[in-house]
Amino acid sequence: MTMDALTGQIPLYLLVSLRFLGLLYVAPALVGASFPVPFVFWLSAFLSMIVMPGLGGYVPEALFSGLLPLFLAGVRELLAGSFIGFVSACPFYVLQVSGRMIGTSMGLAMVSVLDPISQDEESIVGQFQLLVGLWFFLYWNGHMLLVKAATESFRLLPLGGMGLTPSGDMGLAKWAGDLFSMAFMVSIPFYGALLLADIGLGFLARTVPQMNVFILGLPIKIGLGLFLLMVLLPPIVDILHDSIEPFLRLALMGLGAWR
Repeated sequence: MTMDALTGQIPLYLLVSLRFLGLLYVAPALVGASFPVPFVFWLSAFLSMIVMPGLGGYVPEALFSGLLPLFLAGVRELLAGSFIGFVSACPFYVLQVSGRMIGTSMGLAMVSVLDPISQDEESIVGQFQLLVGLWFFLYWNGHMLLVKAATESFRLLPLGGMGLTPSGDMGLAKWAGDLFSMAFMVSIPFYGALLLADIGLGFLARTVPQMNVFILGLPIKIGLGLFLLMVLLPPIVDILHDSIEPFLRLALMGLGAWR
């Protein structure tokens, strides 16, 4: 390879690495805040070396006109990778948020654990659902689908653009609707059963005033919530399985707004 050809490959390699870097930093299924920063950079560089032979090696000449065009193109690639990672990770965010809501209704609002992925305190129920979801995601080779989606994004959104703002609809309305429906499907059985438990405890408090319903109701609601979590965990996993590919397709469709 001549020196001119090698010089032309460097901007292409940089842009591909930045798109994968944005994906890796946002998608919880690949890496997290607990991973060393050099590992994230080396992994993005490794993925870039795998993808680059299939890209054709074309870089727009406008990138060589100065540092500003190259900087804008790099920021665009970083945002594109982050967008793919964020939209594809929405099912896991639904599991976390619904787990926090379920834990609050069970009486576990003050119980939290350290999330090793994000290094933040999360609800114990939400953390349990997230870890189960991540395990099944990796078991279904979802991480490979995520990398394939990022590779496909280079065809839908070619390298070298410098526009930072989308020019069309990114499908955010459908994205918000899908998130709401998923959270509703996960949370409504718990809320319904725990509401019935509260109604029963209310009747018990009226019929037997001598009984301390607050002390009695806390272990009952926790036990009922754990039992429901054990029973409803397979349907929750099925919801996660059915939402992986639609959210990946939604992320790729949203990239068309940057064309």
